[in-house]
Amino acid sequence: MKLKRFLLRYYPPGIILEYETNGEVKQKTLDLLELTVETDVEALLNQIIRKEPLITESKRPHVRKLLHKLVEKQDTPETSQFYLFKILRAHILPLTNCAFNKSGDRFITGSYDRTCKVWNTLTGEELLTLEGHKNVVYAIAFNNPYGDKIITGSFDKTCKVWNSETGELYHTLKGHATEIVCLSFNPQGDAIATGSMDNTAKLWDTETGTELATLTGHTAEIVSLSFNQNGDKLITGSFDHTTKLWDVRSGRCLYTFQGHRGEISSCQFDWEGNKCISGSIDRTCKLWDVRNGQCSKTLVGHNDEILDVSFNVTGSKLVTASADGTARVYNSNTGACLSILVGHEGEISKVSFSPQGTRLITASSDKTCRVWSTDTGECQQILEGHNDEIFSCAFNYEGDTIITGSKDNTCRIWKC
Repeated sequence: MKLKRFLLRYYPPGIILEYETNGEVKQKTLDLLELTVETDVEALLNQIIRKEPLITESKRPHVRKLLHKLVEKQDTPETSQFYLFKILRAHILPLTNCAFNKSGDRFITGSYDRTCKVWNTLTGEELLTLEGHKNVVYAIAFNNPYGDKIITGSFDKTCKVWNSETGELYHTLKGHATEIVCLSFNPQGDAIATGSMDNTAKLWDTETGTELATLTGHTAEIVSLSFNQNGDKLITGSFDHTTKLWDVRSGRCLYTFQGHRGEISSCQFDWEGNKCISGSIDRTCKLWDVRNGQCSKTLVGHNDEILDVSFNVTGSKLVTASADGTARVYNSNTGACLSILVGHEGEISKVSFSPQGTRLITASSDKTCRVWSTDTGECQQILEGHNDEIFSCAFNYEGDTIITGSKDNTCRIWKC
């Protein structure tokens, strides 16, 4: 085995080793999920060289440099403020969703006007309008990390696959009996999952547009879904109060996570793929062990419906957002509540960690988006200016740009 080159992954921190064996180029990833600004780089370096045969003593100076670069990227000046960079009057009818590509230089918006638009983040210029759906474009996504394709899910029961550079329509995925309300590419980009109000999810081949499987078993609408990092498992959250774990290759249900007493609003895998979370209108969030299908923790504290849940990029923490106007940060391993984010005057429908994990943003019906310190729960900034509720907020990959989408038909880009 011959080491060819190193690739860095900033969030979550890791080093990818590209090596050659028997004339074939392969990759191996060293996940460094524990890495922080406090990490003892020399001790970590010794540990890596001891454990990893591909990294010899001669590579020590180079790997040291890479580790310092990774540590640097985990550090964000806590005091840096965001300023309003651009207001985009995106659509003639209300927005439904917005999402960044990986580098954050482009983002997309979906709307009740039946289109999806592609925007240049740096200039605020509209690059493309993806037209063809016959009803509301509700769910949208890039095939990150590649960013060369977009999928749009619509109330017209179809999902469309587009070229994000040219706007060319590759495929229209037909088969659902009612509205598509959630979708995702797998991290490898070669499969697509769609979830529908017809109680099913479907898996599709990105390249050919053919249906690979229909995932049946839920007895009510599927409103949330998430792939694990390997792309071989999928979870679906439903109004039937359950979340199901599926084997992507066979389309078989591996486990049904039962225990909630109300509809599921949101579900997500952690980075390593051993845990997942589900948030429910029963006011609780449950942590599940993917390996045995058991509930490992029930997180309580909210006094109204949980509308969104999210892990940080390493999976060490999670956050819940509620109709009670607060968000709560928990330790994913112990279930301990680390901080409560109090300040909004309306429900919080969306919450997101910064890539570094040091900050959070929340989108609220009180027309503001707030920036919070993860550790202290202190509100660092209120992003004001929208004239109606904000339902969508997202960080770019570097964590220095935020996008907010509102029912006032505008998107705002904030930079720091």
